[in-house]
Amino acid sequence: MKSIDTIRMGGTDVLPIIEGGKGVSVSTGVSAGHWAAAGGVGTVSAVNADSYDAEGRRIPQIYRGRTRRDRREELVNYAISGGITQVRVAHEIAGGKGRINANILWEMGAAERVITGILDGAPGMIDGLTCGAGMPYRLSEIAAAYNIHYYPIVSSARAFNALWKRSYSKTPELLGAVVYEDPWRAGGHNGLSNTENPLLPEDPFPRVLALRKTMRAFGLDEVPIIMAGGVWWLEEWEDWIGNPDLGPIAFQFGTRPLLTKESPIPDAWKRRLFTLHEGDVYLNRFSPTGFYSSAVNNSFLRDLRARSDRQVAYTMEPVGEHAATYGFGARKREVFVTQPDLEHILGWEREGFTEAMRTPDSTLVFVTPEEAKQIVADQIACMGCLSECRFSNWSQRGPDYSNGNKADPRSFCIQKTLQNIAHADEANGDAVVDHNLMFGGTNAWRFGTDPFYANNHVPHVSELVDRILTGR
Repeated sequence: MKSIDTIRMGGTDVLPIIEGGKGVSVSTGVSAGHWAAAGGVGTVSAVNADSYDAEGRRIPQIYRGRTRRDRREELVNYAISGGITQVRVAHEIAGGKGRINANILWEMGAAERVITGILDGAPGMIDGLTCGAGMPYRLSEIAAAYNIHYYPIVSSARAFNALWKRSYSKTPELLGAVVYEDPWRAGGHNGLSNTENPLLPEDPFPRVLALRKTMRAFGLDEVPIIMAGGVWWLEEWEDWIGNPDLGPIAFQFGTRPLLTKESPIPDAWKRRLFTLHEGDVYLNRFSPTGFYSSAVNNSFLRDLRARSDRQVAYTMEPVGEHAATYGFGARKREVFVTQPDLEHILGWEREGFTEAMRTPDSTLVFVTPEEAKQIVADQIACMGCLSECRFSNWSQRGPDYSNGNKADPRSFCIQKTLQNIAHADEANGDAVVDHNLMFGGTNAWRFGTDPFYANNHVPHVSELVDRILTGR
């Protein structure tokens, strides 16, 4: 295995290993601070981070506003307060070593307000901004306003080309690195385009090489590329290290930091990681963001898949084969379906799926009365955590704050499920982990086969970093 040398990134020399940012309450100040203290780049998630009271108890994020806009203001306040708290913790633990970045999602609600609020509240404690989940054109402007480096997340050379020409070319000196997030292998939300097949993963090397060629055309020869998604053992990427065609390369670890003593995820989640098998992580498109995402194929995702399978197209007037009448809702409103679909409907109703819910695509999905009640309640309780949400039809754009479509019952409230799984207690942790969204990279199954984790060993962050530097 080649030796792992430091790399120049964000104006300083650091180990070329980065902790990937992981959403709601998962990449915390404790985990990020210890990663930086080990000489790498720690990442604090600025997505609805936890804050604490004077006694150190977590402050539950409870929403009391009457309208979605009122609740969105509450969410922004929670996010800023929690982000400041976690950044301060990371800064103290790091003790001046490594680097501390903050990660935001461009498509999260009020993304700019949240990150600028955190930067104002924790001055000088954030070294860089990492941002993906969309096309963050204004990322460089925010970084320039605070004189810190920025790290855009892209999944193709084409995406970076667009960002550079529209915005980043104005502030090249603050571009710390470009994160290539593999859209088939990374956990969480992924950047698959409409021209890419989710079932046919592509070799990342040609895609990263194309990104480097694009960067070189802009004079960015020495700006590192961070490979993210599918990285487990560095010895499996030895041909990338020191490769002159690729230029300076660093590696991001998003899944492996889940299983450390400093990781804040519940013990039930950690136990579940040891039980996964190859193929247990499922690339799906149920997210209310509209993006593909990778998550463990637990009962939560299986229920969503089954819900969409219980789906038929309908018309308001008889058209072609859509000639069989069906009455749905309390008023038994008449629509037209095909005869085979009517037979499916009658079968689902016999199984208890008696409630038909309309989708934005002129289809009906069939759920139990209890499920229908919960779906509607979750849609009504929307707090605007995304810039636009398919599930609730929220949009942060006025004047009507709607995305213009019907709310989609095939999706789910992502804020609710991520808060649930991140804060599961031990008494019902196993059930909570199985019935909520459990993000993970496609290599998450390797916890059960990697000898480093034998006998369910959970390492400290420092142990994990030392292990990674051996190539394993």
